Amino acid sequence: MILPDFKAFPRSGRIIGIDWGQRRVGVAVSDSSRQFVFVRDVISVPRGANNQADVVARVAEEEGACGIVVGLPVRNDGTDSDTTKMVRDFILELSQKTDLPICTIEENLTSVVAQECMGRVRVRELKEKLDSESARVILENAIAIINRA
Repeated sequence: MILPDFKAFPRSGRIIGIDWGQRRVGVAVSDSSRQFVFVRDVISVPRGANNQADVVARVAEEEGACGIVVGLPVRNDGTDSDTTKMVRDFILELSQKTDLPICTIEENLTSVVAQECMGRVRVRELKEKLDSESARVILENAIAIINRA
């Protein structure tokens, strides 16, 4: 079920953070107390494949998650971009693959913050890990919002 905000989102338990991409999906997961967030391996998507929702639903189940947070890429002025529509389509498909509550959070500049946290790394390592680091930032921001609500 897609929630409009975090008011009805579960207040405890493990949650999954997702940074969606056409070729790579970044994944992070919290512990059950939501004190810690851990990155997981990036989900690589082969060209032409369209099974991101299936894989994310399976990861959420394997991790014992009680909810999913997806980063929503919007422009700096808050308007939708072309990618925003693709992410919304992914969320709709994901909601048909799992009964877990799904909420979005704007992801402006999460890749920049994630890259700063990673420090100096090789380009190859950056490509391999940046999406899940971005998912970590998305999830940490969502937890902060949930804790304030």
